[in-house]
Amino acid sequence: MRIVRAMSEHVDGQNPDHRQAGPTVIRMLVGAQLRRLRENGHITREEAGEAIRASHSKISRLELGRTGFKQRDVADLLTLYGVVDDDERAPLLALAAQANRPGWWHAYADVVPSWFDAYLGLEQAASLIRGYEVQFVPELLQTEDYARALIRPACAGAPEFEIERRVALRMERRRLLTGREPATLWFVIDEAVLHRPIGGLKVLRDQIRHLAEVAELGHVTLQIMPFSAGAAAAATGSATILRFPEGELPDVVYLEQLTGALYLDKLADVERYWHVMNRLGIEAEQPAATTALLHRVLKEI
Repeated sequence: MRIVRAMSEHVDGQNPDHRQAGPTVIRMLVGAQLRRLRENGHITREEAGEAIRASHSKISRLELGRTGFKQRDVADLLTLYGVVDDDERAPLLALAAQANRPGWWHAYADVVPSWFDAYLGLEQAASLIRGYEVQFVPELLQTEDYARALIRPACAGAPEFEIERRVALRMERRRLLTGREPATLWFVIDEAVLHRPIGGLKVLRDQIRHLAEVAELGHVTLQIMPFSAGAAAAATGSATILRFPEGELPDVVYLEQLTGALYLDKLADVERYWHVMNRLGIEAEQPAATTALLHRVLKEI
């Protein structure tokens, strides 16, 4: 249980960095560990369910990290799985308790739909975020004015206070780029994004300048998919892949829709999206040429 112990130390306040594993990821981590212990002990979900006075479907939800944990349930399962040493039990019990605590973004719960809450937890814990955007600048790379210009029409009729709350949340998320242990970001952006005057030309120019600055960061790779790219790029929609540092969780593909999102973690699905991302990285302008392209677009608009 070495990796679980390391994560427990991280989330129990030993790391003062703004970026922390949220409850979504911690639940997934605890669930994955409980599943391994059960399988190693050749214990069925039905038998595990009986031990905590629950159904096998609840065990499945616990192991997938889709529900919170009761300390009594985790303790009883650990006993059933043969983990009786207090030193071995303590890290997983501590993580189970942490999984029930809200992440920092829950302060914005009034403007975060339930389907997006899970993504924020994954985003905060990811060590690598790789994406392709065909319509707008990726949210983690947006300036405040650009974000506001996107959010206002999307929330037509909402009071100004709510719009500013949404902008503030998006700006807070950008701290992933500047923390002590920043995530590695790799984005491919369609060239059309650089010509779409979101918020007007001044806002767009400021946004492109910001992209040029961010592209210079060592942990950020930015590529532009040129208009000259073939049909393969045009046939691919926006997507994000998240990878986690501990090696205990599967990569997750995030596909956002108008009123919801899909989270894909099956190996076949994830591998297909990795293949697409790698192909896009080959077809797009290479990072060294991206800054020059950004400055050229600035002169043209």
